[in-house]
Order: sequence, then structure tokens, then C-alpha cells
Amino acid sequence: MKPSDQITKTIKETKDWRGEQMARLRKLIHEADPGVTEEWKWGSPIFSHDGMICSVSAFKDHVKVHFFKGAALADPKGLFNSGLDAKAMRAIDFREGDKVNEGAFRKLVAAGMKYNSNSKKK
Repeated sequence: MKPSDQITKTIKETKDWRGEQMARLRKLIHEADPGVTEEWKWGSPIFSHDGMICSVSAFKDHVKVHFFKGAALADPKGLFNSGLDAKAMRAIDFREGDKVNEGAFRKLVAAGMKYNSNSKKK
């Protein structure tokens, strides 16, 4: 099964608000970076461009978006709310009813892509 098909299947099988949130975040990731590649690793959707940008996973009471190089990204809107002490990663935990600041989220994804692209050039 192709990674994009596995991601679609996982979203469809997550029938409550978490599946809807995962679908919304996937759409925003593609809007932020039309060149993003979908992968399936460690049982989770991974979004990459010149390296891994983020993963999106559903947990019992939240949806987590892990930014693999989040510590290196500017977060002026304060979206990161998990893993704030980690050396490299940062995450956003979305709980039921949380609204997504779509503009700020797209900017974080774009920043992750630019970080990867700049790192690859060096």
C-alpha cells in the first residue's frame, strides 16, 4: 500500500473528531508545501521535503503534530505546546474543540521545509 493510501485509510478509520482533525492538518500541510511527500514510518503519517518535516498521530484524547526540527523554528504565535524541553523536536497537541490557527500552522510547516532545504544545501 502506498503511504498516501495508508494515511487516507488511517484517517477514515479514525472516525471521531481526531480523524477530522488529521484530515484538516494534512490539507494544511499540503497547502503550506505543495512539494511535500507523504511517507508512512513508525505507524504514523510523515510529511517530508528534503527531510522529515512533521508527523501527525492520533492518540486517545489528542492529535499530535511532531515537528522534527521544531526547536530550530520560530514560533511567534506560540503553537508549540508539547516537548518544549526537547533538544530538536517540538510538538503541538490538539484536543477536541481546539481551533487550528491555520495561517500560523502553515507558516510552521513552510519553515520546517525551508530549514530542511537550507540544511541540505550546506
